[in-house]
Amino acid sequence: MSRYYTRLCNLYYGNSSKKLVNKNKTIPLNGIKEISFDQIEIITRNSKKKIFVNQIKYLPKLIKRKINFDLKKIKSKKKNFSNLDFRKIPNIMGVLNLTPDSFSDGGKFNSKKKGINHAISLFNCGANLIDIGGESTRPGSKVIKENLEWQRIEKILKSLIKKKIPISLDTRKSRIMIKGIDLGVKLINDVSGLEFDSQTLSILKKFKVPFVIQHSQGTPENMQKNPSYKNELLDIYDFFEKKIKLLRSKGIKHNKIILDPGIGFGKNLKHNMNLIRNISIFHSLGFPILVGNSRKRFIKELSGKNDSKFRNGGTIASSIYLMMQGVQILRIHDVNETIQGLKIFKNIINN
Repeated sequence: MSRYYTRLCNLYYGNSSKKLVNKNKTIPLNGIKEISFDQIEIITRNSKKKIFVNQIKYLPKLIKRKINFDLKKIKSKKKNFSNLDFRKIPNIMGVLNLTPDSFSDGGKFNSKKKGINHAISLFNCGANLIDIGGESTRPGSKVIKENLEWQRIEKILKSLIKKKIPISLDTRKSRIMIKGIDLGVKLINDVSGLEFDSQTLSILKKFKVPFVIQHSQGTPENMQKNPSYKNELLDIYDFFEKKIKLLRSKGIKHNKIILDPGIGFGKNLKHNMNLIRNISIFHSLGFPILVGNSRKRFIKELSGKNDSKFRNGGTIASSIYLMMQGVQILRIHDVNETIQGLKIFKNIINN
C-alpha cells in the first residue's frame, strides 16, 4: 500500500486570504487566516497530484482520511515559545558565530566586544533570537574539545543574557547545553539531529527546554562527500517522523520543537533545491519549520559569476520564497537587509 504525504501549495498572504478562508476555499496555516493555502499536492514515492482544497471531499475514503489527519496538524494553532511569534511569518534567528573558522564569518565577531555589539545590533534590527555557536560545523570541519567551545562563548553568553537578549545555543554537546540552560538560553539548536551526544535526549527531557531537530547526513567532516538519498524530500520527512516518535517514547511530551531540514548538511545542489521548492511538505508534521538559507553555497552555485561575498541577493530572494511557503523561522546573518526585503515584498502584495 502506498504511503501518502500532504504538501501545501499556493499561499495567499494577507488580506486576500481572509476572504477565501471564510469561504472554506483555503487551509489556514496554524489557524491564521492571513496565511492560507488553496491547493495541496498528494505525494507518494511514485507519484504526485495537485488538487484544490475544495476537491478533497471527492478523494477515496482512505486517502481522504490521511489528508484530513495531516490538515488537522497543519491548521492547529501553535503556542509561542523562545521569543518566537507563530502568528506571523517569518521569525528571524540572527547568527553569531564565535569561531575562527565558520564558513562565512569565522573570526569576525569572536572577541567579547565585537560579539556582544553584533548580537545587540542583530536584535535591534528585528531578530527574535540570536543563535550563538562556538564550534564550526561547516563542511570539512572537525570536532573541537568541549572546554574550548565553552571558552569561546561563555563570557559573551553571560553578558547577552544579562542584557535580556534572547539566545539560542548552537551546540552538539550535552554538557554545553546544560551550562547554557543554567544561564537561561531560550532554545537548543543541535545540527546533528540530537545524535552526536548520547546524553542529549536525557538533558532535553530533564530541563524541558525547547529545541531544534536538524537533519544532517553524516558529520560536518564528511557530509559533503557524495551525499545520496532515495528521495531526499520524503527521506527527510520520514527521518523527522521517526525522530518525533523516539522523543515521545523517551518521555519528551511537549511541543516546543522546531524542524530544520538542514540545507547544505549532507546535500548537494539538487537535494537543496528540491527541499527548498517543496519545503511546505513539513507543515503536515505539525511543528514550526526553521531554514538556514543565509549565505549558503547553493546561492553561489545558482548565481555563477554573480556570486558575492555576503550573498544578500540570494539570501533575500530565497527568504521571500520560503516565507511564501509558510516557513516560520529563518536563520539569517544579515538581519537588517533580509527584514528590509521581506517588509517591502509584504507591502507590495498587501496593497
